[in-house]
Amino acid sequence: MFTIRYLTRLLIEFIIRFRLVFILSIIIGTISFFFVRAIAPLIFDNKIVRIGISGRFTVEDIPYNIQRQISRGLTKTEESGKVEPDLAQSWETPDKGKTWIFILKKDLKWNDGSPLKSRDLNYNFSDVISEFPDENTIVFKLSTPYSPFPVVVSKPVFKKGLLGVSSWKIDKITLMGSFVQTLAISDDSGTKKIYKFYPTEDQTKLAFRTAEVDKIEGLIDPKPLDSWNTVKIANEVNRNRLVIIFINTEDNLLTDKTLRQAFAYAIDKESLGERASSPISINSWAYNPQVKSYDYDKERAKEIMDQYLKDKDNKILEVKIASYPSLLPVAEKIAQNLKEIGVNTSVQVSSITPHEYQLFLAIYDIPIDPDQYSVWHSTQIETNITKYKSPRIDNLLEDGRTELDFESRKKIYLDFQRFLLEDSPAIFLYYPEYYSVERL
Repeated sequence: MFTIRYLTRLLIEFIIRFRLVFILSIIIGTISFFFVRAIAPLIFDNKIVRIGISGRFTVEDIPYNIQRQISRGLTKTEESGKVEPDLAQSWETPDKGKTWIFILKKDLKWNDGSPLKSRDLNYNFSDVISEFPDENTIVFKLSTPYSPFPVVVSKPVFKKGLLGVSSWKIDKITLMGSFVQTLAISDDSGTKKIYKFYPTEDQTKLAFRTAEVDKIEGLIDPKPLDSWNTVKIANEVNRNRLVIIFINTEDNLLTDKTLRQAFAYAIDKESLGERASSPISINSWAYNPQVKSYDYDKERAKEIMDQYLKDKDNKILEVKIASYPSLLPVAEKIAQNLKEIGVNTSVQVSSITPHEYQLFLAIYDIPIDPDQYSVWHSTQIETNITKYKSPRIDNLLEDGRTELDFESRKKIYLDFQRFLLEDSPAIFLYYPEYYSVERL
């Protein structure tokens, strides 16, 4: 029977005899460990990243940043809104904006390797005739002149089967009804992203908690995830959107411009975020910094209110603010500001744009081009939700979308902002801040 002492001596003899093998094994193992640690990220860089996004999107309106990953447009826009060539190398309009001719760059290919030809570019515009004189030329014939048309064709184009022009391509898309549920894309190196879409922020956060996704993009409210030690939080102000109060200018109370201005002065906008003072982004070439900004001035608001109530025999004012759920905390702050100048204010939560309202707190997607005809022109019944009517604003908007000279067009939109802010059919509050949350 072997004793412990015998086994110990046997083990020592074994180690002495094969000591070189042991030493070499330790050295090789150590080198291998550090080598694998260094090289593994390069070998396995094609990991799948699952990204959660809040919102409902159809195939046609998936978020613009995703569209831009997987394809390109005839043009592209700078942050200022100025237009640059992309798939097109040049363009011209021979008849003051009614016909637009685009010449494609040479040797373009779809991401399946097939050549890109002008006839492939189907934007499906209504009231626009597309012609293809040759494989590198596309002609758009509009029913009326439209100067911002080069901005319109910055929208990324896709061939049948959602083929794009990019190093990224769509691998799979799943729908629930007409809405996109997941979108999987990959690039030439094998890196993959799976975008998962959820109706609300709360559902998106739940997906992160349950490890359905590794990252969330575009959160308005990062709580409670921002308190976790195992996540990385990044934030960015989006100056292509603004938080706005649309005012129903046909409401019996709010037809009075003076009262709308009092509300604008009463709200402490600076406490809400980065200040926005115009419907046009501060980044835009058309932005006017000289507009009536309505900086927070409670005393000025009270003066206006006192005079208004005096003229109305001291009638008690009551207003309702409709708000999306994600903006409820902001709506409550605004309600408190208005109460401080004597306006009884209540908040109603709505998940859709209300048809009838007094004040509506919303997030407004600022058009890349300063043309905001659909939002403020009196003829646009479906989209002019403030029901604002101004012949002067109508004329400026009509001129702005037909003028081709850059400086003349800029002056039009500087005037547009100046007169619109004077009338106050809306209160421009701040540029929203968005958060991304990523698991470490």
